[in-house]
Amino acid sequence: MTEQGFTPFQPEEAEEIDIKALLHRYLRYWWLFALSVIVAFGMAFLYLRYATPQYTIKSKLLIRDDKKGADLGDASAFSDLDVFKSTKNVDNEIEVLNAVSLMERVLTELSLQTSYFKQGTVHDVEIYGPAVPLKVIVGKLHPSASGKTLILQIKDNNSFELEEEDDKGKSIITSHKFGQEIQKPYGVFTVVAAAASFSPTNAGKVIVHFNDLTKLAKNYSSRLSIEPVNKNASVLWISLTEPVQEKGKDIINKLVEVYNKEAVEDKNQVASNTIQFIDERLKFLTAELSDVEKNVEQYKRKNELTDVSSEAQLYVERASEYNKQLAEYEIQLDILNSIQKYLQENGQQYQLVPSTLSIHDPTLLGLIGKFNELQLERERMLRTTQPTNLLIQNINDQLANLRVNILENLQNIKKGLVITQSNLKASMASFDSRIQQVPSIERELLEIQRQQGIKQGLYLYLLQKREESAVSLAAAVSNSRVLDGAMAGDQPVAPKKSLIYLAALLLGLGVPFACIYVKDLLNDKVQEKKEVEQATATPILGELAHNDTGSTLVVEEDNRSPIVEMFRLVRTNLQFTTAGKENKVILVTSSMSGEGKTFFSINLGASLVLTGKKVVVLGFDLRRPRLLQELGLPPGPGITNYLISDDTTVADIVKPLQAVPGLFVVSAGPIPPNPAELMMSPKVGQLLAELKEAYDFIIIDTAPVGQVTDAFTLAPYIDSSIYIVRYGYTFRSQLEIIHDIYKHQKLKHPLLVLNDAKQGSSYGYGYSYTYGEEQKREWTQKFRKKVKA
Repeated sequence: MTEQGFTPFQPEEAEEIDIKALLHRYLRYWWLFALSVIVAFGMAFLYLRYATPQYTIKSKLLIRDDKKGADLGDASAFSDLDVFKSTKNVDNEIEVLNAVSLMERVLTELSLQTSYFKQGTVHDVEIYGPAVPLKVIVGKLHPSASGKTLILQIKDNNSFELEEEDDKGKSIITSHKFGQEIQKPYGVFTVVAAAASFSPTNAGKVIVHFNDLTKLAKNYSSRLSIEPVNKNASVLWISLTEPVQEKGKDIINKLVEVYNKEAVEDKNQVASNTIQFIDERLKFLTAELSDVEKNVEQYKRKNELTDVSSEAQLYVERASEYNKQLAEYEIQLDILNSIQKYLQENGQQYQLVPSTLSIHDPTLLGLIGKFNELQLERERMLRTTQPTNLLIQNINDQLANLRVNILENLQNIKKGLVITQSNLKASMASFDSRIQQVPSIERELLEIQRQQGIKQGLYLYLLQKREESAVSLAAAVSNSRVLDGAMAGDQPVAPKKSLIYLAALLLGLGVPFACIYVKDLLNDKVQEKKEVEQATATPILGELAHNDTGSTLVVEEDNRSPIVEMFRLVRTNLQFTTAGKENKVILVTSSMSGEGKTFFSINLGASLVLTGKKVVVLGFDLRRPRLLQELGLPPGPGITNYLISDDTTVADIVKPLQAVPGLFVVSAGPIPPNPAELMMSPKVGQLLAELKEAYDFIIIDTAPVGQVTDAFTLAPYIDSSIYIVRYGYTFRSQLEIIHDIYKHQKLKHPLLVLNDAKQGSSYGYGYSYTYGEEQKREWTQKFRKKVKA
């Protein structure tokens, strides 16, 4: 752009993000943000108003742990009994407390197969305990009852109405009496009136919901929180979040109760089975011992026995020692036979094996201990599981294998005892030969007494063990102690008002922000001056505000409106770019129709006229002439007439504009069939040459270069060109046309004018609408600094 002395423009360096402009872009939608925040807070208020508050219920429980604390029961006098020996571990007990089967038993004992609700304005409210006027006593429920809902309406003291939906969704209402058994396809139940809250005058409806206890137990187990108070203590916090405080308290208290009950039941079951086994053995031993004692009595009376010969005393003592050992082995063999017989009896395969008493074989003790543990585990699982369950079948298989192993181990021990017994009998035979002189009567008496001693020793031993088991059964203690019963917090833990309102605030601000951002992101039209500066290095001559007057001609001598001042600023900058050189012919074009070329051409001419210049505006858009229409002038001959007819002169087509003395216009005339070829006529140059002699400035309003090439045919005749870009109308992709014109100099000295900047919008311009001479001077100085740079 160094031709004709025009001062070249240099593009500005990339600027940093303008935070102020960015905020201004969104703050112009302040009403949308305010409305969104108000709606969000309203929704939050309604949510908090009708949301069901959740409360945390807590209980503190002390667990007997052999690693972290002493026994809960001070039973040192019975420390040798198994029931007082702790084998608990806190981590294991946490899992037991959190078991679904345990929770299912809790819900069953609390009769939570049904839930009760009271109709509310927005949603139903759960009621529990004394607040429930009617109770549904479930006799039997089919699995299809899960999720079934009934509506009960009290009619009088003795009757009520039951409303339910059939398979087709149709409502059915039936009348029933209180206490009457109601049979339905999904179950059998009875409705009774709760004495505490029953009132026939209360016509409110009670909604009954049937629950699947297994699913409900899983739900509560997942919500149940059990954790130690600290890592060194065996004290647990049991907490549950529940909307109904009394219900949550009952669940936690019942959970601890059932947990202790099951622990005691496990211990009592072992002791009970042991007592039952010993009682059966004592019945047989009592009879056998009585028979032996009678035999002794009869034998002594018959043979009149009083003393043993002193001569055979020494041999008898030695034989007695062997007899004692034989008696001990006989006892052990008898015990082993009793256990073997007990295991082999029909119907005993799922009974606990009693203590091995005086048998001290570690392998046998381990097998019996494992066998009893599996029996207890099987009994616990059968409370909530069917016998056909794979887990039960697996335990049955393990029990069968253990029973075979125990019997095999018993057989091996018996074989060892028999061999030892045989050896002792062989040794004893040598002494028998030495006391052959002792009367046979004495020998027979010893044999009878030996049998008596065996039976009496076994009887006393079993009697002692029975008393120990009875003490264990009577003194069974639980594994835990409740330190603090279930207590509900004073304030609900959910929903949290502060978090809800904070979320509402963020949502209220975020939604409009996102909408505006997406709107701007999807908008492919020019919105800001910065977008133009980034797309092309073409100098920007100025910006024009939105025309609110509705009139095409806005520049008048005494008019000080913002848009008029902007035209004056554009005029000043245009004069500054010429640097004193000739700039009489100015071409005005744009990318497409509607960007304000005609409006700008007329008002730029009017602005130049105010400086005392004589200006003519040419309507060179031969395809869509609008110059006369915009000014409200009658049609007449124009450029087309001049170019195709030799009879038409310049004076015939130039018309003065009465509203602005010194401003003249030349219309396009009738639309020709070949506008592109017509504009290549030599008479175009002749026309412009004549006008240059008569006028100070010639402003050519041409067709948009983004649609037709008519403007480029006038390039040889012009001194400078002004390209109009309209905010919110010109597409960003069309800025490439401007850059191409500037880069390849398709038009002489191109300049940009940004049109239709709206106050308070995101369209950027460096001045305020309400400015005076001081602001105008600042803008001019900024423009000149840019040019000099």
